[in-house]
Amino acid sequence: MSETGLRERKRQRMYQAVSDIAVRLFLERGFDAVSVAEVAAAAEISKPTLFRYFPAKEDLVLHRIADHEQEAARVVAAGRAEGVAPLPALRAHFLAGLAAGDPVTGVNDHPAVRAFYDLLYGTPSLVARLHGYLERSEAALADALRDDLPGALEARLAAGQIVAVRRILAEENWRRVAAGEPLEEVRRDAGAAAERAFATLEAGLPGLG
Repeated sequence: MSETGLRERKRQRMYQAVSDIAVRLFLERGFDAVSVAEVAAAAEISKPTLFRYFPAKEDLVLHRIADHEQEAARVVAAGRAEGVAPLPALRAHFLAGLAAGDPVTGVNDHPAVRAFYDLLYGTPSLVARLHGYLERSEAALADALRDDLPGALEARLAAGQIVAVRRILAEENWRRVAAGEPLEEVRRDAGAAAERAFATLEAGLPGLG
């Protein structure tokens, strides 16, 4: 591996390690009760170094889901390479995530996963920061859809609808899991709900079906 590749791996390990330490502290004491200085001390780095990795305190938590920011765009690109239209590719990917218990679909009742999402959705500043994540996800998806639609506006409108559907499906699943409903019952209903939701998208966005 090249020196550049080794440096990147080291950097990513640092991101992960600091994020893990921060999330552990936030879960133990609450997001607002832990300062950035305390996170830096626990990670044995300086506060300025921490801010070079994470510009905002909320980013310490959102790093856990940062890789999913480009996920929809990647799914569309991979589907196109295999001759699959965007919406069928996204539907298949979401259904596969449900079957696998991917936490981003909301169908996962592991205590650590539940604790993390309780932290995420129960902290107003994290919810506010999450909007930026969704906006970037929409922008990436819109870029991926540009070849399938007449113009940039149509691509942005379509991306907004798709991201909203994925978010709403996941939030509904998570709400039911958090309320203590049986996981397999939630998973079964989630699959049927996803099928209906993507069918509605395909009806409204025939160019992507």
